[in-house]
Amino acid sequence: MALLNVSFSSKLTPKPPLSLPKPHLSHPHFSPLSLQTPPQNLLFSLRESVAKAGFLALLSSSLFFVDPALAFKGGGPYGSEVTRGQDLSGKDFSGKSLIKQDFKTSILRQANFKGAKLLGASFFDSDLTGADLSDADLRGADFSLANVTKANLSNANLEGALATGNTSFKGSTITGADFTDVPLRDDQREYLCKIADGVNPTTGNATRETLLCE
Repeated sequence: MALLNVSFSSKLTPKPPLSLPKPHLSHPHFSPLSLQTPPQNLLFSLRESVAKAGFLALLSSSLFFVDPALAFKGGGPYGSEVTRGQDLSGKDFSGKSLIKQDFKTSILRQANFKGAKLLGASFFDSDLTGADLSDADLRGADFSLANVTKANLSNANLEGALATGNTSFKGSTITGADFTDVPLRDDQREYLCKIADGVNPTTGNATRETLLCE
């Protein structure tokens, strides 16, 4: 029986290592560093996003603990105190700068605003019965739904003020007051024209003319 003469090599022929396709160095976004570590600008963006998210979460949660009174503060030097929805009867605000001050729904009976700067102030639905508003700068003030009965508006400048709804000036003194561009109900305009007289010392406009009295 013939023996097969098979010879085995003492050394195995090594297989060539697998070769990965080489990146194209000409690619515009290729960088040798990208094969090693993430780009630094990406890490920075991630850290910044996390920091912002944490800050916004803290800010939103803190809003639940804000003193509700802070939402009712107005402008001007008296803004450090709450003037909205308060009983401020007889308070002395004379000569003060109360620009855009918020007096909404407040009780201001016999309050003294003589000579005060109340541009854009809000007296929405407030009670100004018997208040002294003489010589006050009330341009653009909001008297919507306000009770301004028996108030002193002598020489006050109400140019562009709002007086919509059930605003009432019954029994008020309006000598020299300027009602230019104040939207009044027909019954209020008719009533005020019966008592209107004088000229506003600041604007030089006659009260009757500003009320469009016939």
